[in-house]
Amino acid sequence: MEARSISGIVVIATSLLLFLGLLAYLADVRDSRSAGITTNITLSTHRKLLGLGGSEKKEVINRIWGEEKCRKEDIVIRQGATAPLASGVPTYTVEVTNMCGNSGCDISGIHISCRWFSSARLINPKVFKRLRYNDCLLNDGKALAVGATLSFQYANTFPYPLSVSSVSCPP
Repeated sequence: MEARSISGIVVIATSLLLFLGLLAYLADVRDSRSAGITTNITLSTHRKLLGLGGSEKKEVINRIWGEEKCRKEDIVIRQGATAPLASGVPTYTVEVTNMCGNSGCDISGIHISCRWFSSARLINPKVFKRLRYNDCLLNDGKALAVGATLSFQYANTFPYPLSVSSVSCPP
């Protein structure tokens, strides 16, 4: 009888832990969505990453008649898991693309919300660098041409949620 009650307690405790883990995950997903964070993590180790799937809607933007020439939403950030370092630390490849539909819409001063971003792998600071907490600069502040993609890899035990915080549009 005693063994039965102990196994019952173990089952209840395990179920409770799973439920709490699920709640924590759902809260994190909700917070990420409300912050506008879009992170695409793929588990494959090959280099082909981050294609837009058919399930994602493409937004048609009408910028005729005085609407803004570019927006921070024109910069799309995708990241995916890649092969780990020899030490076993996971690595992630980040691709940042200027998806602006206007000609001459080269966007500069791209700032990324990046929390306390750090990497076990050195990243060229002219490509991506943390300026302060939750403020990283892309491409040394220089313009990213329409359709251009800038990519870099970082190594950390977890992926950072990255999102565009601000951009500078050409006059």
